[in-house]
Parts: sequence; C-alpha cells; structure tokens
Amino acid sequence: MSRAPASPGTAPAAARPAVTIDDVRRAAAAIEGVAVRTPLIEMPALAALVGHSVALKCEQLQPIGAFKVRGAYNAIQRIPAAVRSRGVITYSSGNHGQAVAWAAAKVGVRAVIVMPNTAPQIKVDGVKKLGGEVVFVGPRSVDRKLKAEEICAAEGLAMIPPFDHPDVIAGQGTCGLEILEQWPHADTILVPVGGGGLLAGICVAVAGTHPETRVVAVEPEGAAKLTAAMRAGAPEQLASTASLADGLLTLSVGSMTFPLIKPVIHEVVTVTDDDITLAMRFLHREAGLKVEPSGAATTAALLSGKVRPRGATVVVVSGGNVDEELFDRLMSAE
Repeated sequence: MSRAPASPGTAPAAARPAVTIDDVRRAAAAIEGVAVRTPLIEMPALAALVGHSVALKCEQLQPIGAFKVRGAYNAIQRIPAAVRSRGVITYSSGNHGQAVAWAAAKVGVRAVIVMPNTAPQIKVDGVKKLGGEVVFVGPRSVDRKLKAEEICAAEGLAMIPPFDHPDVIAGQGTCGLEILEQWPHADTILVPVGGGGLLAGICVAVAGTHPETRVVAVEPEGAAKLTAAMRAGAPEQLASTASLADGLLTLSVGSMTFPLIKPVIHEVVTVTDDDITLAMRFLHREAGLKVEPSGAATTAALLSGKVRPRGATVVVVSGGNVDEELFDRLMSAE
C-alpha cells in the first residue's frame, strides 16, 4: 500500500517511543504496595574515595532479591485476565525467572521458566520455591528463547520476555523514578546492563523528569554488548560472553531497549571480574551487604576509577542472589 505524501511544509510525525514517562508512571502506580520502594543508603567510604556523596539503590531488598520484580509484575498485571489465566512463560538465567514466578503466584496463575542447565543453583531453587515450573535447556540464550516460544505456542501461555518488552521496561523504569524522587539532586546514576531493560527504563525516567542527570552504563568486560552497539549504532550480537556477573551475560542488548538507551546515556564503561570481586568484598565489609556479581558491577566501576563522578552519585545495586559457595570463595580469597 502506498502512503500519501506529507502536506507541503509539514514534517512527518515522529514515531512514538516504545516506552514513555507516562508508561513508567502508570507502572509505578501498578506496583505500589507490591514491589518494595527500596532505600538509598549513603556510603561515606565511597564518598571519601570519589569526592562526592554516593548512595546505593538497594534493589537486592526486593522480594526475590533483585529489581526484576518491577517489570515482571507490571507486565503480568497488564495481560488481559482471560489470557493470563492460561499461565505465563519466560526464558531466563535466573532473576527474571524468579520474578515471573513470584509475580505469577501473586496473581494466582501458572508460570513456566525455561532456564539454562548452567544457571546458579540458588536461582533455580528460587524459581521452584516460588512455584515456577523449570524447563532446562543448553547454555545458549537462543536455546532458552526457542524452547520458551515452542512451549508458549503449544500451551497457549503468555510470554514475558526478560527485557525487550514495553511493560517490562516501564516496570524497571520505576527504579529510576524512585531514585529521582529520593535524591532529586543526583548528578549521576550508575546502572548495570545486560539486555538493557533496567537501563532503558531508567533512561526513560531520567529523560522525562531530570534530563540534566547523567546516566552511566556498566557492563562486564567479557560481555560488552552495549559497547559494541554504541560503536555500531545498533545492537550487535557477540560471539560469546564470559563473566562472574551471570545476570549480565546476554549476547546483545535489545532492539527495543537500545533506541531508548542511546540518546540518553553519557557513557558506557566495562569492569573486569577482578573489579567485581573487589566491589563485592567492599560492599560486604563496609555495608554488610551480600551482593551478587551483577549487582556489584556498578560499585566496581567507582572503586576501579572507571567512572569519575562530578557530583552526587547513585549506584544501582541490582541484586543479591549469589551462590553461597561462590560468595564464600570470593570473600575468603581476600
């Protein structure tokens, strides 16, 4: 079908972004009283190091120990009741799977979680304890996605993708709204990035309320998919990823998340596994926090000097679901 040309002297209307600040505000209303409004904990030890006030946004205090409950619950509650009643499905290496199982239990529907056979046991156990049905596949993310799509089609379930979905992104963006309500003077927000759902949501919140605030993305050196995307101008698939930060190992940022991220972020930095380990030890020693490697990536960026703040800085601690054996081994190696 041909499209009529625009009237002389007029520009074509700009496409509506996949997620707007109004979507994030609606999500905030939807999750109120369900997800936790997590605290900002000031860190004098970090402030002394960087010369500016620093606070941790403690998403490890969410019901399943990670920020993912925000997007999962928002997405599930927006599915029409007749569809939702058949159950939901997702594919996840861990925290999103737990969040979907938790949110599904909240609304009383079945949840199927397709997980890699390499998933940390603490995250597999978490899904099962929350009533989720676990289906294992090989370690590749494409295997999880294909298996979930197969089951979804066969059983008529509703799909809740881990990051590339407008309701998931809007839900994660509520973390950004909270930060800017709690610390409106924040100059910089450090955000970890896997597929980009949390980062994209926070970018929407910042652009819609405090556009002067700088957003810095942090990713593992061994999974630098956003770095690759920024260089190419579009999401690029990495051949492989490797890092302690199992929650940040996607091969690519999302096709929906990237356009929300690109115009807002100030920079992308990468951290090594050694940087992350030192940050986990620091958070445990200085704040008594048990944080998973993915959740410590942002603190690692500050401690390693990869980010040099110019004012009040908020560090998003995205999760705390770390395998006990791994945590004890990393702490005892000091």
